Amino acid sequence: MSDIAHLGPVEMLTPEGEASLRFFVEAMGMEIEHQDGPSTYLRGWGDYQPWSLKLTAAETSGMGVLGLRAWSPEALARRVAAVQATGLGLGWTEGDRARGPSYRFTDPDGHVFELYYEAERYEPPEHLRPALKNVPGRYTGRGAAIKRLDHINILAADVRANRDFCVDTLGYRLYERIELDDGSEAGAWMSATIAAHELIYTRDALGAHGRLHHVAFWVDTREECLRAADIWLDAGIEIEAAPSKHAIAQGFFLYGIEPGGNRVEVTSGGRLVYDPDEPCVVWTQAERAKGQAWGVHTVPSFHTYGTPPLDGP
Repeated sequence: MSDIAHLGPVEMLTPEGEASLRFFVEAMGMEIEHQDGPSTYLRGWGDYQPWSLKLTAAETSGMGVLGLRAWSPEALARRVAAVQATGLGLGWTEGDRARGPSYRFTDPDGHVFELYYEAERYEPPEHLRPALKNVPGRYTGRGAAIKRLDHINILAADVRANRDFCVDTLGYRLYERIELDDGSEAGAWMSATIAAHELIYTRDALGAHGRLHHVAFWVDTREECLRAADIWLDAGIEIEAAPSKHAIAQGFFLYGIEPGGNRVEVTSGGRLVYDPDEPCVVWTQAERAKGQAWGVHTVPSFHTYGTPPLDGP
Protein backbone atom coordinates (compact mmCIF):
# COMPACT_ATOMS: atom_id res chain seq x y z
CA MET A 1 0.00 0.00 0.00
CA SER A 2 1.26 3.46 -0.88
CA ASP A 3 1.81 6.07 1.83
CA ILE A 4 -0.43 8.34 -0.28
CA ALA A 5 -4.16 7.82 0.37
CA HIS A 6 -5.48 9.89 -2.51
CA LEU A 7 -5.06 12.99 -4.63
CA GLY A 8 -6.53 16.40 -3.89
CA PRO A 9 -7.80 18.97 -3.19
CA VAL A 10 -6.50 21.23 -5.97
CA GLU A 11 -6.24 24.97 -6.43
CA MET A 12 -7.17 26.32 -9.86
CA LEU A 13 -6.24 29.86 -10.94
CA THR A 14 -8.52 31.95 -13.15
CA PRO A 15 -8.32 35.45 -14.64
CA GLU A 16 -12.15 35.42 -14.89
CA GLY A 17 -13.09 34.89 -11.26
CA GLU A 18 -16.81 35.61 -11.38
CA ALA A 19 -17.44 33.78 -14.65
CA SER A 20 -15.42 30.74 -13.56
CA LEU A 21 -17.29 30.62 -10.27
CA ARG A 22 -20.64 30.69 -12.08
CA PHE A 23 -19.46 27.82 -14.26
CA PHE A 24 -18.50 25.58 -11.34
CA VAL A 25 -21.63 26.41 -9.33
CA GLU A 26 -24.29 26.51 -12.05
CA ALA A 27 -22.96 24.34 -14.88
CA MET A 28 -20.94 21.85 -12.83
CA GLY A 29 -23.29 21.89 -9.83
CA MET A 30 -20.67 22.33 -7.10
CA GLU A 31 -21.46 23.83 -3.69
CA ILE A 32 -19.69 26.88 -2.25
CA GLU A 33 -18.22 25.79 1.08
CA HIS A 34 -16.32 28.98 1.96
CA GLN A 35 -15.04 32.21 0.47
CA ASP A 36 -11.85 33.96 1.54
CA GLY A 37 -10.66 36.99 -0.41
CA PRO A 38 -9.90 35.98 -4.00
CA SER A 39 -10.47 32.27 -3.26
CA THR A 40 -13.69 30.25 -3.22
CA TYR A 41 -13.71 26.72 -1.80
CA LEU A 42 -16.02 24.33 -3.67
CA ARG A 43 -17.11 20.73 -3.28
CA GLY A 44 -18.94 17.97 -5.12
CA TRP A 45 -21.79 16.21 -3.33
CA GLY A 46 -19.68 13.08 -2.83
CA ASP A 47 -16.46 14.72 -1.54
CA TYR A 48 -15.79 13.57 2.03
CA GLN A 49 -13.51 16.53 2.73
CA PRO A 50 -15.09 20.00 3.05
CA TRP A 51 -13.71 21.07 -0.33
CA SER A 52 -11.99 19.59 -3.36
CA LEU A 53 -11.51 22.69 -5.54
CA LYS A 54 -10.07 26.04 -4.49
CA LEU A 55 -10.86 28.54 -7.23
CA THR A 56 -8.59 31.57 -6.96
CA ALA A 57 -8.92 34.76 -8.98
CA ALA A 58 -5.48 35.58 -10.41
CA GLU A 59 -3.80 37.30 -13.32
CA THR A 60 -3.51 34.04 -15.23
CA SER A 61 -4.93 30.52 -15.40
CA GLY A 62 -3.41 27.17 -14.44
CA MET A 63 -2.85 25.15 -11.27
CA GLY A 64 -1.86 26.72 -7.98
CA VAL A 65 -1.21 23.96 -5.42
CA LEU A 66 -2.12 20.26 -5.57
CA GLY A 67 -2.73 18.44 -2.29
CA LEU A 68 -1.87 14.81 -1.55
CA ARG A 69 -3.26 13.22 1.61
CA ALA A 70 -1.16 10.62 3.43
CA TRP A 71 -2.62 7.56 5.16
CA SER A 72 -1.26 8.45 8.61
CA PRO A 73 1.13 10.79 10.45
CA GLU A 74 3.82 8.15 10.05
CA ALA A 75 3.16 7.88 6.29
CA LEU A 76 3.34 11.66 6.02
CA ALA A 77 6.71 11.70 7.80
CA ARG A 78 8.10 9.02 5.48
CA ARG A 79 7.03 10.84 2.31
CA VAL A 80 8.32 14.19 3.60
CA ALA A 81 11.71 12.63 4.33
CA ALA A 82 11.80 11.10 0.86
CA VAL A 83 10.97 14.44 -0.77
CA GLN A 84 13.56 16.27 1.33
CA ALA A 85 16.20 13.82 0.13
CA THR A 86 15.56 14.91 -3.48
CA GLY A 87 16.21 18.58 -2.72
CA LEU A 88 12.76 19.59 -4.05
CA GLY A 89 11.24 20.40 -0.67
CA LEU A 90 10.05 23.95 0.07
CA GLY A 91 9.12 23.51 3.73
CA TRP A 92 6.12 23.30 6.04
CA THR A 93 3.04 25.50 5.86
CA GLU A 94 0.09 25.83 8.23
CA GLY A 95 -2.01 24.06 5.64
CA ASP A 96 -5.20 25.28 4.05
CA ARG A 97 -8.81 25.44 5.15
CA ALA A 98 -9.98 22.39 7.12
CA ARG A 99 -6.62 20.65 7.02
CA GLY A 100 -3.52 20.57 9.19
CA PRO A 101 0.19 21.22 8.65
CA SER A 102 1.25 20.59 5.07
CA TYR A 103 4.67 20.04 3.51
CA ARG A 104 5.15 21.99 0.31
CA PHE A 105 7.42 20.84 -2.51
CA THR A 106 7.73 20.84 -6.28
CA ASP A 107 8.04 18.05 -8.79
CA PRO A 108 11.01 18.19 -11.21
CA ASP A 109 8.90 20.25 -13.64
CA GLY A 110 8.01 22.94 -11.09
CA HIS A 111 4.39 22.11 -10.19
CA VAL A 112 3.66 22.88 -6.53
CA PHE A 113 2.34 20.10 -4.24
CA GLU A 114 1.47 19.83 -0.55
CA LEU A 115 1.58 16.63 1.48
CA TYR A 116 -0.75 16.52 4.50
CA TYR A 117 -2.56 14.12 6.80
CA GLU A 118 -4.82 16.04 9.21
CA ALA A 119 -8.14 16.86 7.55
CA GLU A 120 -11.66 17.63 8.72
CA ARG A 121 -14.64 15.66 7.47
CA TYR A 122 -17.50 17.50 5.78
CA GLU A 123 -20.47 18.29 8.00
CA PRO A 124 -23.38 19.30 5.75
CA PRO A 125 -25.86 22.02 6.70
CA GLU A 126 -29.43 20.85 7.19
CA HIS A 127 -30.55 21.61 3.62
CA LEU A 128 -27.69 19.46 2.22
CA ARG A 129 -27.95 16.61 4.73
CA PRO A 130 -28.43 13.26 2.91
CA ALA A 131 -30.90 10.57 3.88
CA LEU A 132 -28.18 7.88 3.92
CA LYS A 133 -25.46 7.94 6.57
CA ASN A 134 -22.76 6.72 4.17
CA VAL A 135 -23.04 9.66 1.74
CA PRO A 136 -21.21 12.92 2.56
CA GLY A 137 -23.82 15.25 1.10
CA ARG A 138 -27.15 15.44 -0.67
CA TYR A 139 -27.43 15.06 -4.43
CA THR A 140 -28.87 18.36 -5.65
CA GLY A 141 -29.19 17.66 -9.37
CA ARG A 142 -28.03 21.18 -10.24
CA GLY A 143 -26.10 21.43 -13.49
CA ALA A 144 -23.87 18.42 -14.14
CA ALA A 145 -24.06 17.61 -10.41
CA ILE A 146 -20.47 16.37 -10.29
CA LYS A 147 -19.80 13.97 -7.44
CA ARG A 148 -16.13 14.45 -6.61
CA LEU A 149 -12.68 15.34 -7.84
CA ASP A 150 -11.37 12.38 -9.83
CA HIS A 151 -7.94 13.02 -11.37
CA ILE A 152 -5.52 15.62 -12.66
CA ASN A 153 -3.38 15.74 -15.80
CA ILE A 154 -0.38 18.06 -15.65
CA LEU A 155 2.01 18.94 -18.44
CA ALA A 156 5.76 18.44 -18.22
CA ALA A 157 8.77 19.10 -20.41
CA ASP A 158 10.19 15.71 -19.34
CA VAL A 159 7.48 13.16 -18.54
CA ARG A 160 9.85 10.36 -17.55
CA ALA A 161 11.72 12.45 -14.95
CA ASN A 162 8.45 13.41 -13.26
CA ARG A 163 7.07 9.90 -13.50
CA ASP A 164 10.20 8.51 -11.83
CA PHE A 165 9.89 11.11 -9.06
CA CYS A 166 6.25 10.18 -8.38
CA VAL A 167 6.96 6.44 -8.37
CA ASP A 168 10.28 6.44 -6.49
CA THR A 169 9.69 9.33 -4.07
CA LEU A 170 5.92 9.53 -3.56
CA GLY A 171 5.13 5.83 -4.01
CA TYR A 172 2.72 6.05 -6.93
CA ARG A 173 2.09 3.00 -9.10
CA LEU A 174 2.55 3.37 -12.86
CA TYR A 175 -0.37 1.73 -14.68
CA GLU A 176 -0.02 2.90 -18.29
CA ARG A 177 2.37 5.00 -20.37
CA ILE A 178 3.06 6.12 -23.95
CA GLU A 179 6.50 5.45 -25.46
CA LEU A 180 7.26 7.17 -28.76
CA ASP A 181 9.36 5.69 -31.56
CA ASP A 182 12.43 7.63 -30.39
CA GLY A 183 12.21 6.02 -26.95
CA SER A 184 10.96 9.12 -25.15
CA GLU A 185 7.88 9.12 -22.94
CA ALA A 186 4.82 11.16 -23.95
CA GLY A 187 2.50 10.27 -21.09
CA ALA A 188 2.31 8.43 -17.77
CA TRP A 189 -0.87 7.37 -15.93
CA MET A 190 -0.34 6.76 -12.21
CA SER A 191 -2.42 6.06 -9.13
CA ALA A 192 -2.07 5.44 -5.41
CA THR A 193 -5.24 3.31 -5.49
CA ILE A 194 -6.85 0.67 -7.73
CA ALA A 195 -8.36 3.46 -9.85
CA ALA A 196 -6.85 3.48 -13.33
CA HIS A 197 -5.43 6.95 -12.85
CA GLU A 198 -5.30 9.79 -10.34
CA LEU A 199 -2.18 11.67 -11.40
CA ILE A 200 -1.21 11.95 -15.07
CA TYR A 201 1.76 13.58 -16.77
CA THR A 202 1.72 14.34 -20.48
CA ARG A 203 4.36 16.03 -22.60
CA ASP A 204 4.13 19.81 -22.93
CA ALA A 205 4.06 20.55 -26.65
CA LEU A 206 5.82 23.88 -26.07
CA GLY A 207 8.48 22.43 -23.77
CA ALA A 208 7.29 24.71 -20.98
CA HIS A 209 7.25 23.91 -17.25
CA GLY A 210 4.62 23.85 -14.52
CA ARG A 211 1.50 23.97 -16.68
CA LEU A 212 -1.89 22.27 -16.34
CA HIS A 213 -3.56 20.01 -18.89
CA HIS A 214 -6.89 19.40 -17.15
CA VAL A 215 -8.77 18.76 -13.92
CA ALA A 216 -11.35 15.96 -14.03
CA PHE A 217 -14.54 15.53 -11.99
CA TRP A 218 -16.47 12.29 -11.54
CA VAL A 219 -20.11 11.45 -12.25
CA ASP A 220 -21.57 8.00 -11.70
CA THR A 221 -22.84 7.22 -15.22
CA ARG A 222 -22.06 7.80 -18.88
CA GLU A 223 -25.52 9.33 -19.28
CA GLU A 224 -24.49 12.08 -16.86
CA CYS A 225 -21.52 12.90 -19.11
CA LEU A 226 -23.93 13.24 -22.03
CA ARG A 227 -26.23 15.41 -19.93
CA ALA A 228 -23.25 17.59 -18.94
CA ALA A 229 -22.53 18.19 -22.63
CA ASP A 230 -26.06 19.52 -23.16
CA ILE A 231 -25.74 21.70 -20.07
CA TRP A 232 -22.43 23.12 -21.29
CA LEU A 233 -23.91 23.73 -24.74
CA ASP A 234 -26.78 25.76 -23.32
CA ALA A 235 -24.41 27.65 -21.00
CA GLY A 236 -22.15 28.68 -23.90
CA ILE A 237 -19.18 26.66 -22.64
CA GLU A 238 -16.62 25.70 -25.28
CA ILE A 239 -16.76 21.93 -25.77
CA GLU A 240 -13.33 20.82 -26.90
CA ALA A 241 -14.01 17.08 -27.18
CA ALA A 242 -17.54 15.64 -27.23
CA PRO A 243 -18.33 12.57 -25.11
CA SER A 244 -16.52 9.38 -26.05
CA LYS A 245 -14.34 6.66 -24.51
CA HIS A 246 -10.59 6.79 -23.92
CA ALA A 247 -8.39 3.89 -24.97
CA ILE A 248 -5.95 4.52 -22.12
CA ALA A 249 -7.65 3.75 -18.76
CA GLN A 250 -11.00 3.29 -20.63
CA GLY A 251 -12.75 6.25 -19.00
CA PHE A 252 -15.76 7.97 -20.60
CA PHE A 253 -15.07 11.68 -21.10
CA LEU A 254 -16.31 15.17 -21.91
CA TYR A 255 -13.76 18.00 -22.25
CA GLY A 256 -14.37 21.71 -22.29
CA ILE A 257 -12.73 25.04 -21.52
CA GLU A 258 -14.12 26.89 -18.51
CA PRO A 259 -14.39 30.73 -18.72
CA GLY A 260 -10.96 31.25 -17.16
CA GLY A 261 -9.30 29.18 -19.89
CA ASN A 262 -8.62 25.97 -17.95
CA ARG A 263 -9.51 22.61 -19.49
CA VAL A 264 -12.04 20.66 -17.41
CA GLU A 265 -13.25 17.07 -17.81
CA VAL A 266 -16.43 15.34 -16.70
CA THR A 267 -15.65 11.63 -16.50
CA SER A 268 -17.10 8.26 -15.56
CA GLY A 269 -16.10 4.62 -15.86
CA GLY A 270 -12.50 3.56 -16.33
CA ARG A 271 -10.85 0.34 -15.33
CA LEU A 272 -9.86 -0.78 -11.84
CA VAL A 273 -6.55 -2.56 -11.27
CA TYR A 274 -6.90 -5.32 -8.66
CA ASP A 275 -3.86 -7.36 -9.76
CA PRO A 276 -0.89 -6.47 -7.51
CA ASP A 277 1.50 -7.81 -10.15
CA GLU A 278 -0.02 -6.29 -13.26
CA PRO A 279 2.73 -4.98 -15.56
CA CYS A 280 2.57 -1.45 -16.87
CA VAL A 281 0.66 -1.18 -20.15
CA VAL A 282 2.89 0.47 -22.75
CA TRP A 283 1.24 2.16 -25.75
CA THR A 284 3.23 2.79 -28.91
CA GLN A 285 3.18 5.87 -31.11
CA ALA A 286 1.36 3.94 -33.87
CA GLU A 287 -1.28 2.65 -31.45
CA ARG A 288 -2.00 6.12 -30.12
CA ALA A 289 -2.27 7.50 -33.64
CA LYS A 290 -5.41 5.39 -34.07
CA GLY A 291 -7.27 7.72 -31.72
CA GLN A 292 -9.57 6.88 -28.85
CA ALA A 293 -11.18 3.53 -28.00
CA TRP A 294 -13.92 3.71 -30.63
CA GLY A 295 -11.70 5.22 -33.32
CA VAL A 296 -12.53 8.87 -32.66
CA HIS A 297 -9.44 10.92 -33.45
CA THR A 298 -8.18 13.19 -30.71
CA VAL A 299 -8.69 16.89 -31.46
CA PRO A 300 -5.34 18.62 -32.17
CA SER A 301 -5.76 21.16 -29.35
CA PHE A 302 -5.76 18.30 -26.83
CA HIS A 303 -2.05 17.79 -27.59
CA THR A 304 -1.04 21.45 -27.74
CA TYR A 305 -3.13 23.53 -25.31
CA GLY A 306 -2.38 24.02 -21.62
CA THR A 307 -2.67 26.67 -18.93
CA PRO A 308 -1.37 29.19 -18.38
CA PRO A 309 -1.40 29.69 -22.17
CA LEU A 310 1.88 30.53 -23.88
CA ASP A 311 2.69 32.17 -27.19
CA GLY A 312 4.78 29.91 -29.35
CA PRO A 313 4.95 27.71 -32.42
